[in-house]
Amino acid sequence: MSTNHKVQAISPAKVLVTGAAGFIGSHLSHRLLAAGHDVIGLDNLNDYYDVSLKEARLERLTGKSGFRFIKMDVADRAGMEQLFAEEQFDQVVHLAAQAGVRYSLQNPHAYIDSNIVGFTNILEGCRHNPIKHLVYASSSSVYGANESMPFSVHDNVDHPISLYAATKKANELMAHTYSHLYGLPTTGLRFFTVYGPWGRPDMAYFLFARAILAGDTIDVFNHGKMRRDFTYIDDVVEGVTRVLAHPAEANPDWNGKAPDPGSSRAPWRVYNIGNARPVELGDFIAAIEKALGMEAKKNYIAMQPGDVQATYADVADLMRDMDYRPATVIDKGVQQFVDWYREYYQC
Repeated sequence: MSTNHKVQAISPAKVLVTGAAGFIGSHLSHRLLAAGHDVIGLDNLNDYYDVSLKEARLERLTGKSGFRFIKMDVADRAGMEQLFAEEQFDQVVHLAAQAGVRYSLQNPHAYIDSNIVGFTNILEGCRHNPIKHLVYASSSSVYGANESMPFSVHDNVDHPISLYAATKKANELMAHTYSHLYGLPTTGLRFFTVYGPWGRPDMAYFLFARAILAGDTIDVFNHGKMRRDFTYIDDVVEGVTRVLAHPAEANPDWNGKAPDPGSSRAPWRVYNIGNARPVELGDFIAAIEKALGMEAKKNYIAMQPGDVQATYADVADLMRDMDYRPATVIDKGVQQFVDWYREYYQC
């Protein structure tokens, strides 16, 4: 055991946010800065989607007191070792990852490099430096073939149906070994379909808005009958900041003969962050149409490989432990996204 990680989180803190030019990372960085923390934002600015949008998110952060940006890939082992040694972070929020379920079908190696190799470098940086809490992005995708609703962190999640999901499950397992071996408090957050202003252009709601405004036809998978636990970005950031302030602790009641998948006798936890009110895809599209004041041309098609029929977050643990309360209803959240979209793209 190299480092004692029993010290509680401090405030204000020096926080590393990886994926800081990303959707969640940029919003979270604003929130942490507003709370008085110093934020080191790291991103490799890859071209998985429009780099200019990532740069625009960064521009809103650049110049803010307490923020510095470092362009680096988390898979850069030597660079990450040097970064951790020099900066001596208090806490780490690891959001950098190769995202997307369908993209993993065509580019599997990108997921191994970023989500497995990169996460190893994060864990090693935390292990060898006095990090008080590592919070990292997992995904609702880990529930895979599980059909028990709502999805609970106490469910078994050993049947992923995409490589992306498998890498996120692997992250949770890797974090557990470091929590067990080195006493590193780690908390994994299973995000459920995050949406809102400054979102990701590869996400369905973004594609829908663009196509509707252009008069193009949208593809509606599974004939619009899929259900998703759409979660507004402000609610997600609220959950992340609450979790960050409470380093994971061991569960004294954990029993190896009847192991609870959501906790451990090590300082390791996983939580769902969702709205806990799943919405049918067709209804979500209707909310976008209403916000835009335009009707979509729809092409109804079958569900795609790697997709799941429904997602529905059980957030009882997060509500109990962090007093988390998702507050944004779909109509309000979609309207705020559409207002931003029209302003940003001048349409």
